[in-house]
Amino acid sequence: MIYLLNQSVRVAAARVPRREAFVCGTERLTYGELAVKANQLGLTLMSQGVRPGDRVGVYLHRCVETAVAIYGILEAGAVFVPLNPKSPVAYNAGIIADCDIKFLVTHPQQRRTYKKFFASTQVQTIGGRARKGEESSAGSWAEVYATEGSPISLTRRVETDLAYIIYTSGSTGRPKGIMHTHASGLAFARNAIARYGLDETDRFGNHAPISFDVSQLAYFGAPLLAATAVVATDAEVAFPQSLAALLERERISVWYSVPLAVTQLIASEALRERDISALRYLFYAGEAMPLNYLPGLAATFPGVRVANWYGPAETNVCTCYELPPDYATAEQVPIGKVWRNTDRRILSATGPPIADGGQGELCIRSTTQMLGYWKREQRSAKAWYEEAGPGGQTLRFYRTGDLVKVGDDGLLHLLGRVDHQVKVRGYRVELVNIEQALLAHAAVSGACVVAVPGQEEALRIEAVVVLTAPEVTTGKELSGYLRGRLPWYAIPRAVTILRSLPTTTSGKTDRMAVSRLFSTAQP
Repeated sequence: MIYLLNQSVRVAAARVPRREAFVCGTERLTYGELAVKANQLGLTLMSQGVRPGDRVGVYLHRCVETAVAIYGILEAGAVFVPLNPKSPVAYNAGIIADCDIKFLVTHPQQRRTYKKFFASTQVQTIGGRARKGEESSAGSWAEVYATEGSPISLTRRVETDLAYIIYTSGSTGRPKGIMHTHASGLAFARNAIARYGLDETDRFGNHAPISFDVSQLAYFGAPLLAATAVVATDAEVAFPQSLAALLERERISVWYSVPLAVTQLIASEALRERDISALRYLFYAGEAMPLNYLPGLAATFPGVRVANWYGPAETNVCTCYELPPDYATAEQVPIGKVWRNTDRRILSATGPPIADGGQGELCIRSTTQMLGYWKREQRSAKAWYEEAGPGGQTLRFYRTGDLVKVGDDGLLHLLGRVDHQVKVRGYRVELVNIEQALLAHAAVSGACVVAVPGQEEALRIEAVVVLTAPEVTTGKELSGYLRGRLPWYAIPRAVTILRSLPTTTSGKTDRMAVSRLFSTAQP
């Protein structure tokens, strides 16, 4: 029985040692090789004084060593903390300090940036040594792979042990660490496998950095099945044509990413001459798929089962909705229903749960949910809605901050964020409704609407859009378009046209960056 994430690699290595475990560019790692290398890294960490529960950072570009790092840290009984090399140095240094990270698993290619951590932290690198005797290095990859020793004992390990801490900025911009256990990581992988019948013949395509929870289907799910995970390189992620070639070359059968990666493939027509007949599932999450891309999605991926997955990093995926065969003409895409081992409540604005039919904040109780926020006790306490359960048990539901309602179809429909519902001119406005109205325009391929302080601290609504082609319309014309579809108080002050929407490192629309565009603008 697998109860620790790293056990899945051990079991796969014993059963199919020569099967490819992780592929990235020209690098390929079998399960036998991964098990040996992970054990070697675990032994190296332990020889440096790393103990169960210690936090170890992973600071790597997309490469097969990311899998070695994750599973090697877990072999040592430690907690892996993924850092994104594309994030600002100060941001990552703050995480290193917050988690008291003493060792960073990295690569010489990252030296230009990781060496900047030495000025403000006491971190040492493993795998990052570019030359012998380099300061702050605890060993190179060659030294790690020369380590000898028996498999590390897994005694005194339990499934509720902390396995990883993933950081997210949230709406405030201050990073917060989300604590997940072996049990919650495995529960997500098992839920996906059971619902969609994924098996060991599948090849999981991964577009996301390991600092983003979307990556966990490949990193956790593939080893649990002894299947193969194909990690897109940094270069392949940057260009739709390269990503399309990857889908064809590696015969990827399961794809999971944010919608942006999919819409870029559609808009570029990069898949037009590609054979992607091996693809059987396309899952997307993180944001809503723009409705005007649904016809292109259906045309680009005929015969592929498409599902909208929903869930914040605190719960991982908790609801899902498989699009029907005629989804190309759909006027809305719900987030569906909770999947197995998951329960929900919908809270009214005043707190008590409401019956299906009303709208309120979605709260989730699941085997995939976090333990809490790292060193943020007050924030953790506010994250839960609690109610009395049978036998004196207390049931804890994570407050997602998302507004939902149950439609006549019995499915959950996402209405927006609690913190995206703003009051303008005395009226409550859902910013997501304005975005949906803009995306309904044939010339708009992307939209983001924010509320920013105006004169005397009053809020004003601003909108930015990306067009399907240059000069097909103007911001003024789009404002007029909205006046025919929205109440007067919900009309943005202006609609600004951008070449592209700013995005976070995980590929989501960066609403904070959009807000900053207007922070000094005059109303």
